[in-house]
Amino acid sequence: MNFASDNWAGATEAVMAAVTRHNGGFAPGYGGDPLTKAVNQRFAEIFEREVEVFFVGTGTAANALSMAAAGRPGGLVFASTEAHLQNDEFGATEFYTGGMKIVPVRSDAGLMDAAALSASIVRYGGRFGLPTVLSLTNATECGTVYEPAAVAELTAVGKSHGLVCHMDGARFANGVAALGVSPAEVTWKAGIDILSFGGTKNGCMAAEAIVVFEPGRFPNLTALRQRAGHTQSKARFIAAQFEGYFENGGWLQTARHANAMAARLTAGLSGKVRLGWQSTANEVFPVLPKATIARLRDAGARFYEWPAEGLGLDEDLIRLVTSFATSGDEVERFLALV
Repeated sequence: MNFASDNWAGATEAVMAAVTRHNGGFAPGYGGDPLTKAVNQRFAEIFEREVEVFFVGTGTAANALSMAAAGRPGGLVFASTEAHLQNDEFGATEFYTGGMKIVPVRSDAGLMDAAALSASIVRYGGRFGLPTVLSLTNATECGTVYEPAAVAELTAVGKSHGLVCHMDGARFANGVAALGVSPAEVTWKAGIDILSFGGTKNGCMAAEAIVVFEPGRFPNLTALRQRAGHTQSKARFIAAQFEGYFENGGWLQTARHANAMAARLTAGLSGKVRLGWQSTANEVFPVLPKATIARLRDAGARFYEWPAEGLGLDEDLIRLVTSFATSGDEVERFLALV
């Protein structure tokens, strides 16, 4: 019963088969191989337009280098209070941008609204720095998702102040699967300029990409990636992971499965325990008595406590994350123990 993180799951059979398939022989390095070029074209097909794709090894690198590409001295990055680049990346954005400041925008279960964003830009812009980037996470760290209309409303606010609009898509597949829309609808068609596209949480070994929706918009990205040590010499192995990931629409099938397992958890917990909020992707946040949490761990369940306010002394909010590898049996065993 492992609900610690989708990072804990392995890689899918399709991804592993693709890596093995492309392991033989020789191929040009640093992205000059035919497979990398073919996968770049696959990204263009998925997003329904010409795009630039930059492979990197981690989601943190994708986020930080995206910020650096859009950065300027004294720049401000507006992100949710729950954003990964704000809470979990050890100052990577500040480091790679030469000191740009992240401004946390008040959010509700990971989702910011246009009024809060506008107020933050007005409050901090000019006086504390230069408004430069808006970063949205979809699906969010709270398992919630932005509808395309919500993305468009937020990016409209950002663009009215000259901001570059970025999306952290570490769980992008889960967000797209939950929304039931095309990848284009929730990104560039809704005003997103640059995307951190994650594969690692949804069945790849280590495959992340920066996707630029207007090729040539960020000319320094090649140099920034090289200087950061994320220009992969054997880029074909990241490309191979993405080839297997996209094969027969598998990337959305695995995301739908993870989301469905989370929905089963939500249905089984609802009415029996309190949920921190309603989520629609692959993360569920129940409030449980500490005695129950200890009993679950003794029975072999794996999960993390999640920071929260307004809890009783004898209870905690926990995070349950499902993945492509989560089974229905694991879910039912966990619910029975609760």
